Amino acid sequence: MADSKNKNRGSKKRFENKGFPGKGPASYQKGPLNILLIGIVILTILIVYRQFKSVDSLRYDEFVTHLEAGHIEEVVLGETKIRGIFNDKGIETLEKGRSKTFEVDYKIEVVRDQLVKQLEESAVKYSFEVVNIWLWNVLNMLFLLVIVGIFLYFMFARNIRGGAGGMLMSFGRSKHRLHDKDRVKITFEDVAGIEEAKDEVGEIIEFLRNPKKFQRLGGRIPRGVLLVGPPGCGKTLLAKAIAGEADVPFFSISGSDFVEMFVGVGASRVRDLFKQAKDNSPCIIFLDEIDAVGRRRSASFVGGGHDEREQTLNAILVEMDGFDTDDQVIVMAATNRSDILDTALTRPGRFDRQVVVPLPDLKGRLEILGVHARKVKLGPGAELERLARGTPMFSGADLAAIINEAALAATMANKDFIEMDDLEEARDKVRWGRAKKSRVIDQKEKEITAFHEAGHTLVQSMLKEADPLHKVSIIPRGPMGGATFALPEKDRTLFTKKYCMALMQVCFGGRISEEMFCDDISSGAQSDIQQATRIAKQMVLTWGMSERLGVISYDQDSALAEAYYVMPGQKEYSEKTAETIDIEVKRITDEAYHKARELIEANKEKLEQIAKALLKYETLDAEEVNTIIQGGILDKPTVSDLLAAEHAKNKEKQEKEKTQ
Repeated sequence: MADSKNKNRGSKKRFENKGFPGKGPASYQKGPLNILLIGIVILTILIVYRQFKSVDSLRYDEFVTHLEAGHIEEVVLGETKIRGIFNDKGIETLEKGRSKTFEVDYKIEVVRDQLVKQLEESAVKYSFEVVNIWLWNVLNMLFLLVIVGIFLYFMFARNIRGGAGGMLMSFGRSKHRLHDKDRVKITFEDVAGIEEAKDEVGEIIEFLRNPKKFQRLGGRIPRGVLLVGPPGCGKTLLAKAIAGEADVPFFSISGSDFVEMFVGVGASRVRDLFKQAKDNSPCIIFLDEIDAVGRRRSASFVGGGHDEREQTLNAILVEMDGFDTDDQVIVMAATNRSDILDTALTRPGRFDRQVVVPLPDLKGRLEILGVHARKVKLGPGAELERLARGTPMFSGADLAAIINEAALAATMANKDFIEMDDLEEARDKVRWGRAKKSRVIDQKEKEITAFHEAGHTLVQSMLKEADPLHKVSIIPRGPMGGATFALPEKDRTLFTKKYCMALMQVCFGGRISEEMFCDDISSGAQSDIQQATRIAKQMVLTWGMSERLGVISYDQDSALAEAYYVMPGQKEYSEKTAETIDIEVKRITDEAYHKARELIEANKEKLEQIAKALLKYETLDAEEVNTIIQGGILDKPTVSDLLAAEHAKNKEKQEKEKTQ
């Protein structure tokens, strides 16, 4: 461990002296550069002033007129120009704003003798210009070099100092973001819900801390770790936590940052990134969204950007092969499309360790909510376990957004802490959008929505195979006019045929209720029909739940299709099989529809009572729905009562303020 620490210290010194922006006193010294720049600017100004100082040009006949009138004090005769100064008498004759110095173009071989005679007769001092050709050429060359130097300085200054945003020469430089070990404060305590993934990367941390421990038995640590999982599940957070636990620098770059408009730039950036990482080992390179450059290579002959992406991928493959066994550089990459990555990336010796970072389960969601709840004030009635149950298929980012939205809502309501109502409203807002309480809805449309949601609610409550009901509301939210929310008792990793049929019956409950009680049907069942159709197709095409088609998968596999050169949209089965698939999907949806209709017809009165309660209260929870189904009567204030009470409270408050 002592040798590892000493090596870490040495790497830190190298890290501080490599010219990284803002790291150590040995990054580029700006003092001499600034002094040199100021000197160049002053010299340029002097040369420009000498070259272009204010001088009036005269025609030769005007010069002769002034000469004969005695307005000129002194002249210098050059090879092609006469430069002179007006005397006091001549200055009085000049127009306002004109200069007392002048110059005249002339041909010395034509008028020289005559001009000298006129100057002597007018008693004007004159002299001949001595031209130092070498000095003049040097000054002109120096002026040109100064202009070019200033241009190049401003063009390449940022690139010289190692910063991003330089121009031409910076295209080949890596655009990574560097977090040294003093800035990486994230540890495994900040990562929750992915315990298996944390355990799997534990040996990576141990290798970065103590590499000799693995060299003792001849083992080789994985060179690359590929983090695979849906968006928002914590892949980047896990990579930062590994760097924080190992106390090493962290190089972060996105796959799209490698590719530019110029061919070969991506490969150059890859080489630059890996070179800097090796110079500052031990460290971690994190390639986010690697599928942007690591997509599977094909046998096409298309050029352009396609070739540029392949060159970048080839550079990554070569650099990862170039690691020695004692290089303490771990390459980590993240993607949510591991199925499209090139097989050369995932073979042993490159990204040979794949760590799955899935959507959190019930226990994981509870832990994630607990991590984010540390930063806010929760009330005594806030049940994180109930919230975790009501957020199936939510990612870690979604759960963080729920806590944040609940904190904002409680703040706007001037509460001292976050209540359970705030958490549930935040959950619904994150998943379905903000509730549109101020939206004016036609009464007929409101009744259709109430009966539609009552149909969903009744079927959801009475089917044992379906998830338990949580609440139902006819308050518009996002694109929906109303919604029925379930509260799963557990996370489902398997979908049984009975559960799928129950889901489809719940979907069709709204449309059936509209038919029976509103004498019409509406477009409100659009998403329900889509969901039911999707479930039926999965049952037939993928899950083998059709007796007629048997246990055969008819779902097109993209990887298999590419291997056999199947064009997009081209089916892998015959037209007769396609017709049978359509018949089976229709049969399954019809069966679910008829079962749901039978259930609603047997409980028409209960459904009607639920719809009336929704029109009166707008939102009902599971206990209130259960009370209605069992024939009970609800006793709680209506929406109008709540609005009237709030109005009276505000009016009383205003009157008190007036009396004070």
